Parts: sequence; C-alpha cells; structure tokens
Amino acid sequence: MNFTNPLVYGIPCFLGLILLELTYSKTHKQKNLYEWKDLGSSLFMGVGSVVLAPLIKTISAIIIFNYLYELCNPMVDGIRTNILGWQSFGYSWPVWILCQFLDDFTYYWFHRQNHMVRFLWAAHIVHHSSDNFNLGTAVRNGWFTILYKPLFYMWLPAIGFPPEMVIVCLGIEALWQFQLHSTYIPKLGIIEKVFNTHTMHQVHHAKNLEYMDKNHGGFLNMFDKLFGTWKELDEDITIEYGVTKPPNSYNPLVILTHEYKDIWNDMKKSSNIYHKFMYAFGPPGWSHDGSTLTIKQMRNE
Repeated sequence: MNFTNPLVYGIPCFLGLILLELTYSKTHKQKNLYEWKDLGSSLFMGVGSVVLAPLIKTISAIIIFNYLYELCNPMVDGIRTNILGWQSFGYSWPVWILCQFLDDFTYYWFHRQNHMVRFLWAAHIVHHSSDNFNLGTAVRNGWFTILYKPLFYMWLPAIGFPPEMVIVCLGIEALWQFQLHSTYIPKLGIIEKVFNTHTMHQVHHAKNLEYMDKNHGGFLNMFDKLFGTWKELDEDITIEYGVTKPPNSYNPLVILTHEYKDIWNDMKKSSNIYHKFMYAFGPPGWSHDGSTLTIKQMRNE
C-alpha cells in the first residue's frame, strides 16, 4: 500500500499558524513573542529542512527501511514472515496504533540522546538556540539531524512494520511536535496525565537549571515519567528560553555549525585520546579539567 507523508499537508498549515500567532502576538500584549531577525533565521532553517528532508528520507525509506524490511521479513509460502518467526504486520488499525506507540518510544530515546551525546547535541542545539518560544521556533530544525535520525527507527521495519507505515507515523509525530511550541495553551487538566503538552514542552525548551534535559517525549509523557526525565511546569518560576552557550548570531550557518566548532576547539585542549572522545561523545558540558560542567554535575553542586 502507498501512503502520503502527512507532513506534505502539514507544511502549509505550519506557515498559516505561524502567521496567525505572529499577528495575534503583535496586536495584543505579547509584542516580543516574535523577533523579526530570529524568525527569519528559523524560517530559513525550516525551508532548508524541507528541501533536504525529502532527499534524506527517500534514501532512508527506500534503501534502509525497505532493505531491512525485505531482509528480515522474507516471503515464506506466499506469506511475509519475520525471521523471528511471526507473520509480518499488516495494515489493521491495532497495528497502526502499536506502530505509533513504538514510534513514540523510539522518539523519546532519539530525542534524549540528542541531549546526552554532545556530537548529536551539536545538531539538535539548533532547535534550542532561540531565546523565543513560539511556532516559528518549531521549524528551527538542524539540517544534520535528519542524517542519523532514521538509524534510530531501523528496528521497526526489521521486526515487521511496513516501511511506509513507519514513515507516516514519523510524520504524525512531527505534526504533534510542531503545535506544542506555543505559550497560548494553558495546562490541560486530565490530558496532562497521559500526553506531552504545551506547558511540558515549555519546560523542555527552558535553560533554567531545574528544567534542563526534561520532557523528551513525543505524544506521551509516560516514558519521561518511567525513565526519570519528567518535570511539570512550575508557574511560579520565570522561564528563560534558549541555551546556556548560545551562538549569539542570526546567521543560519553560524547557528547550524557553532557547536561543532566548539567541540573541535575543546578537543584541542588535551592530547589524551579519552579526553578527545569525551569532548565529542560525552555529555554536553563535560571537561577533563572541570572548567565546564554537565547538567548533572551542576545539579549535584
């Protein structure tokens, strides 16, 4: 079966909602919600992602996902059967729900590792680099993230989910993530017991020490609660958005590459191979001499 990635229809909606929120903020009490230069940088990087993503996702879908699906789910007596013994999954609605649930589980770990591994953080920091939190920030995506994101999802076609189903679930996840980037939606009561909501995502984008590296979930907040990374918004705390070491530039190329430059400079601080490895693949903030600290180290202090 052939399916269309829902992001094809989502992109025009994204632009319309950004324009709507921008207009509302400028005509009401939140005139500083959007800054023109910052929005320009976000839109430039969003357009770049739209151009690059189909190329990378075509490769991942056709070559990686399809290859693994065919390899791990061969036809046996006319029935596609997984190498572990079960019949490969079809297109019934319970299978769709299961695929979306496992997509959400995968997204949690993909997103969390983007915050835990500095080399991955160098790509993901682009999304967090704005001091503003709005729907424009939602499209401020790093171009290099899509190079490795499919690798986290390879296990889904390998165990029997059709590649096109995985792609659609990824698109649905992205639609949900976009609309979370708004300060206009308050706490949602009982919905917050299960789902990742707007206020929870505000926590995720904050650089307040008590909020950093929290709420990595996609649709659901259960994985954050299960693995100890969930944090509720405290309305008595004034949120500061952005990162502790910002690029201090509206130049998209600087925003896209500044953390890689910092990694390279840090690796030159020591001739020890282990130190060089940790500067690249350890947690952000790690240093061999204690000159900079990880978030965990800062909290312990």
